[in-house]
Amino acid sequence: MSKAESIGPLIGGESLIEGGRATRPVHNPATGEVVGELTLATSSDVREAAERAAVGFKEWCTKTALERAVILKGVAASMRRDLSTMAKMLTREQGKTLKEAEGEVLGAADLFEWLAEEGKRVYGRIVPARSREVQQLVLLEPVGPVAAFSPWNYPIALAARKIAHALAAGCSVVIKPAEEAPSAVLHLVRLCLSNGVPANAIHVLFGVPAMISEELIESPHIRKISFTGSVPVGRHLAGLAGRALKKVTFELGGHSPVIIMDDADLELAVTLSVASKFRNAGQICIAPTRFLVHEAVHDQFLQEFKTRSETLRVEDGMKETAQMGPLAHERRLDAMENLVQDAIDRGAKLETGMSERASASGYFWRPTVLSDVPSTAQVLHEEPFGPIAPIVRFTELDEALAQANSVQYGLAGYAFTRSLRYARHIQDELKVGVIGMNTFSVTAPEMPFLGIKDSGLGVAHGKEGLLEHMNIKSLFRAD
Repeated sequence: MSKAESIGPLIGGESLIEGGRATRPVHNPATGEVVGELTLATSSDVREAAERAAVGFKEWCTKTALERAVILKGVAASMRRDLSTMAKMLTREQGKTLKEAEGEVLGAADLFEWLAEEGKRVYGRIVPARSREVQQLVLLEPVGPVAAFSPWNYPIALAARKIAHALAAGCSVVIKPAEEAPSAVLHLVRLCLSNGVPANAIHVLFGVPAMISEELIESPHIRKISFTGSVPVGRHLAGLAGRALKKVTFELGGHSPVIIMDDADLELAVTLSVASKFRNAGQICIAPTRFLVHEAVHDQFLQEFKTRSETLRVEDGMKETAQMGPLAHERRLDAMENLVQDAIDRGAKLETGMSERASASGYFWRPTVLSDVPSTAQVLHEEPFGPIAPIVRFTELDEALAQANSVQYGLAGYAFTRSLRYARHIQDELKVGVIGMNTFSVTAPEMPFLGIKDSGLGVAHGKEGLLEHMNIKSLFRAD
C-alpha cells in the first residue's frame, strides 16, 4: 500500500471514499507515520449496508452448500496466492512481524477451506414419530444477515472467522473491522467478491464504533451479532442485542494461566512459553498471562525464561530479523507502564524489560518479566494484553488451580506436566473453555473455540461454530 492511500467502507461492492464523509489517519505503529486515510461511514451508510445485506441474504442462501463451498475454497486459494501482499498490509498497520502476519493469513485461509467443506454437512435429522401418518423432521436454516465486529490485534484471523462462518452457513454479513488496521480485511472482502460472493451479501463498514453497533443491532434486517473484543463493550452490545432479541456469539477477554508442574519438561515449557507469551507482543486473547510455577522448578524456569526473553529482537516487523514487533497503539504503552509500576509498588521484582518509548519512534516495549508478584497486583487480575510475564511460585496443585480460577475470565488455560494424574485433575478443575496440555496451540478450524464466565457467549470453529449461525425448525408433516 502506498503512503496515505485512501481507504473506505465497501457497500454493495462499491468503495466509499470521502464524499464529504469524515476521515481518520491510519498509522504504522513501528514508525508512527501515516500510511492511510480512512473514510468513515455515516449513519445512512450503515442503514444501507443492513438493507442490502437483507437483499444479499435472499440471493446467497438459495445457493446450494456445494455452490457456496466452491466459492469459499476459491477465497482460500486466493488468500494463499496473495499471502505476501496481505501479510505486508497487516504488518504495516498492526505491527506484528511478517512471519506472524503470514501465519495469520494462512490460518484464515485454512478456516475458509474447512468451513467450505463443513457447510456441506449441516445435517438435520428425522425423529421417530408417534404415528405412522406423521413424519417428524428437524431442519436447519441460516439465521439471516449477520453484523460482525472484529478487533485490531488479529485483523484478518478474526474478521475471516466471522465472515467464513456466516457465508458457509448461508448468511450474508456486514463486517466492521478495526479502523486501526483496515487494508487486509478490505482485501479479503474483495477476494470474496471476485470469487463469486454476491455484492449485496458482504459489506465492510468503518466509523464510530458506538454508532455503527447501535444502528446494526437495532436494524430489523440484522438477525445475529458476532463480536470479538473487551468485556465492557461485550456487556454493552449484549444488552443491545438482548433488547432486540438477536442471536449472539461473543468472544471477550482472557487472562490465561499456565501451570508448570514439578515434573514438567522444562526445556519444552520454557521454549513454548516464551514464544507464545511474546507472539504479537502479547496482544492475543489466549496469550499466556500468568505463569504459576511449582516451587521445585520455579528458580530454574524463571532464569531460563528471563534469559530467553532478553535475547528477543524487538524491532519493526517488516525486518526479517524481527522476533517481536511494536505494540499496536500508544495507549498500550501507558497500560503496560501502569501494570508494571503497580506490581513493583506492591513488592514484585522487575527481572527484565520495560519501555523503549524514549529511544524509539514507534510503540515499542521490551519483553518484561516480573517475579515475586503478590496476589494483589493488578497484572494478576486484569488482562495485560501486552508483553508482560508475571511469574508466581506455588507449592500444591490445588493452590495453583485456585489462583488460576480466581479471575472472572475463562477463555484459555495451559499446563505442563508428564503425569496423567496431574493432567486429569487440571482438565477437570481448570474453569476455562479451551485447555492446552503441554502445548499452546489451541485453535484449529475443526475444534470448537469458546470462553466461559466473562470470556464469552457461544462458540466459534468446529461444527458448533457453524450451528451458531443456524435456526432450528421443527416440522411435523402428516400424510
